[in-house]
Amino acid sequence: MSNKNKSNLSEYFANDPPSFFDELTNKQKPKEIPADSSSPGSSASASASSNMMSTTFSGFFQPPEYVETPEVEAADFIKVSDDVRNLWELPPENETGKLIMPGIHLQNDLPDPIVVAVTQHLGESELAYRKILLVDDVTQDERGLRTLIQAGCYRTAVNLTGRLLTIYGQGYGRSGQPAKHSPHSLQLWFTRLALLAKLGEFELLNTEAEPFGQLSSPDVFYDFYPEMYNGKSGSIACFSFRLLLAELPIYMGKPHIALDRLSELHVTSREIKEHYIQQRNKTAEEFWQRRCERVLHSIINCGLMMKKFSMIDDIMEGTLLKRSNLSKENQRALYSAWGRIYLQIGDIFGAEQKFAVSRRLREINTTPDLRDLVDKGLIAVAKNDFPEAYVIFQKALHLDSGNTMILNNMGVCLLYAGKLKDAINLYERAINLNPQKSLNESLLVNLSTLYELESNNSKAKKFNLLRLINRFKPDLNISIEICLKLQAMS
Repeated sequence: MSNKNKSNLSEYFANDPPSFFDELTNKQKPKEIPADSSSPGSSASASASSNMMSTTFSGFFQPPEYVETPEVEAADFIKVSDDVRNLWELPPENETGKLIMPGIHLQNDLPDPIVVAVTQHLGESELAYRKILLVDDVTQDERGLRTLIQAGCYRTAVNLTGRLLTIYGQGYGRSGQPAKHSPHSLQLWFTRLALLAKLGEFELLNTEAEPFGQLSSPDVFYDFYPEMYNGKSGSIACFSFRLLLAELPIYMGKPHIALDRLSELHVTSREIKEHYIQQRNKTAEEFWQRRCERVLHSIINCGLMMKKFSMIDDIMEGTLLKRSNLSKENQRALYSAWGRIYLQIGDIFGAEQKFAVSRRLREINTTPDLRDLVDKGLIAVAKNDFPEAYVIFQKALHLDSGNTMILNNMGVCLLYAGKLKDAINLYERAINLNPQKSLNESLLVNLSTLYELESNNSKAKKFNLLRLINRFKPDLNISIEICLKLQAMS
């Protein structure tokens, strides 16, 4: 596989799944990503961000959202040599340690839960309208994998990784059997595990990730294969793979374990950065500085789940905002993110202070942008001024029409202002205008709840939503039963 293809493939899951904090600090205009509400998790159904948000409001209605739809970003945009990118030291105690012997744990393909739900509730004839890419519709290689990911067909992409890993002798039933690793095979594993995280398949993710540990075994280093790689050294596994494995306990409800792993990852990354400072290699230093910050973002996410708010303040003030070359726009993004974190913990005054700093960093004489308006709208929601919040979010929507986060918040405002039918009309109009984007998991949960509040005959309307999902959504991150509040039929 060529280097070009490798980098293209990894673009989609370079740091997947992104933390809640990464989504907050996303400084670019949100762009549409198929089938994603939190990342590639955006992302996942049980992401830390949705756990935090669900504590803000009581009841079954999804609370206001604090993050725009995130961009899927590459791990870095700084061009460095492979030696810089792959620098990682094998722990001395592991030089003759246990080898990694992974294997697929599914004998068959991942089933399509949308197909199952449609068959149960609408009948098989409705499946004629479901037009999504299947494994056999694409080339059986990385090009096919990229095609599936770009189309939002994540379950199908998982199934293709299973076929490709079987070729490497790491398929079903091969766990615990000796295996040779290469950049290609480890990239396939990383992509597969990142997809499982994105889809909320956490039990399978945890099981298949277990053999990799923290990628500290000798056989995931070039040094283990001196003849094959002509004496090359460093990590065969990409940094994002290490990050994903460190974050994994978050999805299993064990943020304290993730915090320990991420702290170790940060220490090693910082040591590598210091190494390049001593060598006066500015480009490599900046490259590893970005990686250090990416780990800190995940640590902040753990801090939110564990309610370690003083730790978050220390990281924000003592590290992230201390960079000498931090642009004003990046400072704005950080202060805005900090303010939204304060809102999550109910500190409205603290949030207003951070938002004020963010506003002051905006270019003089410029009108409020999307970030300013969303910050202002969230403050109004926190103060229970829902009519004012609605007006503000409406202005934000003019700047980014179809933004599902803003639409969701507008619906929340209408509901709490007692305008149930207006909230329903808002969501239905958004879906009709752009079903691919607006059939968003949070929006679906909210609209299904509104249907239940509106009348006892909500099932027919939910079935209409299911028809639209069948036609326009390759995948959902959470089950149909949760999304549409439909009882599974026995």
